[in-house]
Amino acid sequence: MSLDHMSGDLSSFSMLDLFRMEAGEQARVLTDGLLQLERGAADPVLLEAMMRAAHSIKGAAAIVDRQAVVGLAHAMEDVFVAAQQGRTTVDAGAADTLLDSVDLMQRLAGADDDAGTDAAVQARIDALAALLARPAAAPAAPAPVAAAPGPAALPQPEAPAAAPAPADKPSTGAEAAPVPASALVAASDELLTLASQARVHAGQLRPWLDFMQRYKRQQRSVLGALDQLHEAIVAANDPRLLELALALRERVQPLPGFLLRSIRDAENYERQASNVSARLADEVLALRMCRFGDGVHGLPRMVRDLGRSLGKDAQLVIEGSATLVERAVLARMEAPLNQLLRNAIDHGLETPAERSAAGKPATGTIVLSARHRGGMLVMEVRDDGRGVDPERIRQAAARRTATPAIAAELSLDELMEFLFLPGFSLKETPNAISGRGVGMDVVHEAVQRQNGTVRAESTPGAGFRTLITLPLTQSVMRALVVEVAGEAYAMPITRVEHVLRLQRSEARTLSGREYVDLDGVHLGLVAASQVLELDDAAGTRDDTLSVVVVGAGAERYGLVVDAIVGEQSLTVQPLEPVFGKLRDIAAGALLEDGAPVLIIDVPDLLVSIGRLLDQGASLQPARAAEAGSVRRVLVVDDSLTVREMQRKLLAGHGYRVEVALDGIDGWNNLRAGEYDLVITDIDMPRLDGIGLLERIRHDPRLQRLPVMIVSYKDRPEDRARGMEAGADYYLAKGSFHDATLLEAVLDLIGPAYHRGTS
Repeated sequence: MSLDHMSGDLSSFSMLDLFRMEAGEQARVLTDGLLQLERGAADPVLLEAMMRAAHSIKGAAAIVDRQAVVGLAHAMEDVFVAAQQGRTTVDAGAADTLLDSVDLMQRLAGADDDAGTDAAVQARIDALAALLARPAAAPAAPAPVAAAPGPAALPQPEAPAAAPAPADKPSTGAEAAPVPASALVAASDELLTLASQARVHAGQLRPWLDFMQRYKRQQRSVLGALDQLHEAIVAANDPRLLELALALRERVQPLPGFLLRSIRDAENYERQASNVSARLADEVLALRMCRFGDGVHGLPRMVRDLGRSLGKDAQLVIEGSATLVERAVLARMEAPLNQLLRNAIDHGLETPAERSAAGKPATGTIVLSARHRGGMLVMEVRDDGRGVDPERIRQAAARRTATPAIAAELSLDELMEFLFLPGFSLKETPNAISGRGVGMDVVHEAVQRQNGTVRAESTPGAGFRTLITLPLTQSVMRALVVEVAGEAYAMPITRVEHVLRLQRSEARTLSGREYVDLDGVHLGLVAASQVLELDDAAGTRDDTLSVVVVGAGAERYGLVVDAIVGEQSLTVQPLEPVFGKLRDIAAGALLEDGAPVLIIDVPDLLVSIGRLLDQGASLQPARAAEAGSVRRVLVVDDSLTVREMQRKLLAGHGYRVEVALDGIDGWNNLRAGEYDLVITDIDMPRLDGIGLLERIRHDPRLQRLPVMIVSYKDRPEDRARGMEAGADYYLAKGSFHDATLLEAVLDLIGPAYHRGTS
């Protein structure tokens, strides 16, 4: 959808679209006002605003001939006028009736026509008329809520509300039509890409200006030499040369001034282009932002209704409504915020009787706040309920995920982390709201996907608090740029724990894997080029390792890269949908010099590292002198179990291992590649191990290749047959263990990496 609305042109919207936009906006005014009136805020200004909102909807509905909405809005308007005049009271019971009317009105506005709604509309109009018939001093009992309503979906962020239309002028919706959030986001994606490219192009002028400055210095040197030449000609008193020197001097004289003016004009252009591109990027980012309150305005109603369905009196207070939040971030936080509020109502808040007995107000309060801090967006959900007893978490942890001894040693912060584990719940019996152990896990996963953090705090008897910290925007990312196998990659700076420069001598080896000690903990080193499956023939170029520490706990690794380029602010550009989800890659961007860069998906990368290590792959970084000289082993065996056992064992100790299914498969591999050792079984289909060994010994290129036989046949005649065929080592499967195989491999070809010449 275009952005014509930004210039006041709403021609791309139909009248029905405009009506629906205004109905939604005015319904928000009505809902917010009714929730305040229900809490006892009998404000004449509030009643006036709601009366005007109902009147505006009535006028807009009349223009598009939605008579059901006209009748319903008119009945609501009558109630507000009566309340202004003191003829009725908007108490909890009346608020229920009016809120139900608002819901029906929104459904009618979104429908294609009024067909089949007469009975529902008339019933609601009759209920509103009944409010006018009762005495003002006789409040009605609150209407019971039969079942728990589904949580209201977090509305898409939208433009701030315009002032309601005057009461004597029915609104067409044109002057108050909000901008659909989806239209803004879709249009701003392309604008943000163009703004990023404009900034890059403006920055590319700087190297050219630096070259011009060098040219100016060279020109000054040449002009100085010409002056010396002119002085020499004058001293020689040669009329012909003097005439030529004067003519040359006259032609050269304007050049310095011309060059200075050109450089000055180019610098002015570069400065203006940089300023304009920066302002353009800032304006596009501002377009993607909305007030926090505009994105969560439906949540107070959801909290109120859900609380009543559970027999609790709950209210939601929103703090930091004016805090600017990126629309896309707020949309992605829809499910987590809903889940946190549902948990607060179901788990945290007590019933009115329980609260009164504990000396608390009968109405439970949940606070949802947003603020900026240190370039990050901090969202907080806190309640004044019963909180969570840490001992209950400890007992649940001991039952489900830890031994009692370990659970007893857990700190308070560690206990709170258990709440975010999948399947972890303190509730014995789940209900429709919570208790299945998936809620807080959803929150944790959603926050992690946005490169954020979440933590929980509890004060038993006083309340529970969840703190979410996210990057202020997902459109512009502060990233660490590194070089891997000659290519630039970026990682969100919020995902980077440390950046280290280590001497290779500091690395130790344990079970074939390299590690260093960091703060008293073993930090496994993995080569980024191997995880990303890049051909890094150069390896590490010196004895210094550049290490980026990512992850936490058991999934904490030191990612060895070629070089640390530095931090940059990158404008994130989503990858083309045609590529689908690329493993280990989140998005793309342009560096400050215009070069493209891929942004690493760090959680996905950690999963890849874990999977590769489980498969027995060696991810340890190689020296430059060793790169390309890792010893290669071919395992030939028709048993999947034996093949995988040998492959994992050898790969875990640094060898590059390939496998073949039988003798023919192994022979084809040998003819196509270079290997340092062959380990083969004897009994295999198509071509057995003895036949493969004979082919190797008769091949001029392969005849000196070491071959080890690993077989279940352990009779002396079997050993003799293998050795006579040319085997260098014979090992029985029934008696060997890991150390035996490794010792044999070391005896035949040495360690996995060549040390100098071999």
